[in-house]
Amino acid sequence: MNFLQILLINLQRVTIGSAQHVLPIVFAVLFCIVLFRLAKRSTQKQKERIFGLLGVFVSLTIIVFHSYKISLGNYNVSTDLPLFLCSFLALIIPVFTHFIKYWMYEILLFWVIAGTSQGVITSDIAEGFPSLDYFRYWIVHLGLLTIIFYATIVLRMRPKFKSVFKSFLVLQVYMLLVMGINYLLQSNYSYLNRKPESASALDYLGEWPIYLFVVEALLLPFFLLIYSPFYLLKKE
Repeated sequence: MNFLQILLINLQRVTIGSAQHVLPIVFAVLFCIVLFRLAKRSTQKQKERIFGLLGVFVSLTIIVFHSYKISLGNYNVSTDLPLFLCSFLALIIPVFTHFIKYWMYEILLFWVIAGTSQGVITSDIAEGFPSLDYFRYWIVHLGLLTIIFYATIVLRMRPKFKSVFKSFLVLQVYMLLVMGINYLLQSNYSYLNRKPESASALDYLGEWPIYLFVVEALLLPFFLLIYSPFYLLKKE
């Protein structure tokens, strides 16, 4: 059995630590190393053009995926809307990559690193390679991380201490809106009503609704942890 056959064994849920989980991450890291090195040698206008293209690519992935699902005729607004945090961010990210507003960077830095990195480590993909959902998942999650690291490393944007609290407060507004949508649609966007089927960090935080309060209590310290390298570098 060759390597490709191993990847193609059924379109089963992707398991943590499998080739289908690890290989996209390795590819994304190598891609970022090459891209960032090339971008640093470019003019400012070229850097911003590359940044904009990254945002369009990630957003188009979400648009194409949802358009395809709608075309199949079985689109369900209770489960399929792009309202999970990473999907929502992927949909709006071209606004940030086009206008490159600092206040957006302040908010998105913490959202992306805190939320998307968890999705990368504990992937929740119902159908593995080569399903459209598989490619959508990795392009969105790894693409968002690439964009936020590009803004930080190539465009040299940096958060301030107050950015931690600004990002935290805006996230509360977003979650309240999603809670309202979940109530109206009887849905589970952002896993506010129950945990994901696959293994995740939420498995260690108690049952519903306990894990919601635990996550809320951990968010600000986690955001501060994300900010800490920037604080330490500024002190040097």
